[in-house]
Amino acid sequence: MAIADILVSVASNRSQPLPSYLTHYEKGVTPLSTTPVVFSVIAVYLATIFSIKQFMKGRPPFKATLLFQAHNILLTVGSGLLLALIIEEAAPIIFKDGLLNAICDTQSWTPRLEFYYMINYYIKYVELIDTVFLALKKKPLAFLHVFHHSATALLCYTQLDGKTSVSWVPIVLNLIVHVLMYYYYFATAGGAKIWWKKYLTSMQITQFVIDLCAVYFVVWNGASHAGYLNLPYVTECAGTPGSQVFGL
Repeated sequence: MAIADILVSVASNRSQPLPSYLTHYEKGVTPLSTTPVVFSVIAVYLATIFSIKQFMKGRPPFKATLLFQAHNILLTVGSGLLLALIIEEAAPIIFKDGLLNAICDTQSWTPRLEFYYMINYYIKYVELIDTVFLALKKKPLAFLHVFHHSATALLCYTQLDGKTSVSWVPIVLNLIVHVLMYYYYFATAGGAKIWWKKYLTSMQITQFVIDLCAVYFVVWNGASHAGYLNLPYVTECAGTPGSQVFGL
């Protein structure tokens, strides 16, 4: 039995089924599905972490090792499960229709993948707690870290809203890195020494290079097909122009 079927079987035993807006993306109905709300949450995130940083001045760093470990193991397990679910759904599409169609065809935006993309999107808000821990521990709030967390939540929102079929590519790669990254944080918080630490950054850089290639390919085809670029193209790629450009 497929992983998704097992989860559906468990969910079907609930006395009340989940509302449709929690299993399918509905603009303005599904939680965090409008631009003003998304920007408001990001603004609250920024205000919160810098307020904590200011509050912690002159105070000893906050330890909370067990809480930190619980946060990271939750994200490790959650990312791993979501990764397995997306691969389980996307792999047959790739083998049946080819990589090009899996990236560009509207049929590659399946109801299950949409649901998994929603879960991935909500996980991005859970990951904002990473920065809260940094601020409480009085660690430097690097610009790249703060920007990445804010921009990733916004990026996932735009791709979900614009239904870009290429979404599974960056999400799968990101989840692979996050399974290892959050496990690393969990293990080292308990004093473990991880020999493969130096490879994490290399994995992240590799992930971004592949992401760029996939997204640029989609934008090039989309813009050329729509006549914005006077260039040859391979095929039309699914997704609104705004979501494709924001992805770029």
